[in-house]
Amino acid sequence: MRSEAQYLTDIIEAADAIARFLINIDREAFLQDELRQSAVIQKIEVIGEAAGKISPELRGRYPEVDWSRIVGMRNLLVHGYFSIKTAIVWLTATQAVPELRVKIANVLAQEFGE
Repeated sequence: MRSEAQYLTDIIEAADAIARFLINIDREAFLQDELRQSAVIQKIEVIGEAAGKISPELRGRYPEVDWSRIVGMRNLLVHGYFSIKTAIVWLTATQAVPELRVKIANVLAQEFGE
């Protein structure tokens, strides 16, 4: 079984991958690039899956992280794949994910000294 530190690290690594995928890419280019969209969506799914593995106790210590919304986004992407709005994926990838990365790095440092 994987540790919570590993799941938190998965979130950070997925956020870093999204940042790499979007280097020098603007919104319009992203909206026209199916391959890049798929890559970003997959990493957002990883973030949500990993967030869902975090215990209620740890989640409760960090209410500034919207754990349920993160997991909900993953569920929407996986189960509602037919209704994905790429503009929302763009906003998530460029705004929410970088903010989340900072918060998760803080959780990792506070909880595990990493």
